[in-house]
Amino acid sequence: LSGLYFIYVLKSFGYSVVRDLGEGGYGMVKLATSERHSQQVAIKIMDRRNESSDFNTKLLPRELAILKRARHPHIIEVLECFEMRDGLVFIVMEAAEMDLRSKILELYPGVPINQAKIWFTQLLSAMQYLHQQNIVHRDLKLLNVLLTADGQVKLTDFGLGRFSRGFPFLSRSYCGTRRYAAPEVNINRPYDPKKADVWSLGVIFYAMVTGTTPFNEQEHCSLTDVQREPLKFPAGVKVSGPCRDFISYMLRVNPFMRPSVKQVARHPWLQSREEE
Repeated sequence: LSGLYFIYVLKSFGYSVVRDLGEGGYGMVKLATSERHSQQVAIKIMDRRNESSDFNTKLLPRELAILKRARHPHIIEVLECFEMRDGLVFIVMEAAEMDLRSKILELYPGVPINQAKIWFTQLLSAMQYLHQQNIVHRDLKLLNVLLTADGQVKLTDFGLGRFSRGFPFLSRSYCGTRRYAAPEVNINRPYDPKKADVWSLGVIFYAMVTGTTPFNEQEHCSLTDVQREPLKFPAGVKVSGPCRDFISYMLRVNPFMRPSVKQVARHPWLQSREEE
């Protein structure tokens, strides 16, 4: 379908498209202004006709159910959803200024440690809320963590999310992005999705303070490699011992030894301020 068609449909609902924000695995996102909302909005557009039956019967209904339930200061707010007869689905959300990956590139080689702690604490607050609601994200990565103009974290993209109580109720489908996914996910074992979310949080914080991710695609192919090698940090990037310990705490290979989000949020190092 042409861009003009999207513009026409959105105009009929009171939205004027400003520009494209990006395109993902399940559709595109556009920035728009609204006659009803005072702020700019981001509109995710998906076409059911181009997607699998799994997407239409499982993934999309789950995403919409999560978005309706999740209400938290650090989770992107959904303003409305509507669907056309031709299968187009529109999710209207509050707009953010940029994603965390773009911010890290701007601040390369890393976010100042005390600022990183503030943003990560906000992200943990959102994840703690979700896990208490028995909602798992399963695709935590820098691109899905947004920042508003006033520096507030907003978690987005629940396309792979689902309701899960965690262990012993395990997930079996591969979810996420390889370099952020836990070892047990990458080798296609049944896994506790709450503990897999914690691993992804560890990768995110590592990237915040170093400007890169700890493992590449090849290293994740072998669980034994990750187990054998101690966690490495880039040469030339100053990361304190307590910070390294905090990251290693989240990146424990054995999911039974990995902390919960609640335990990560209560870690004493995260509560302290550090000399920069």
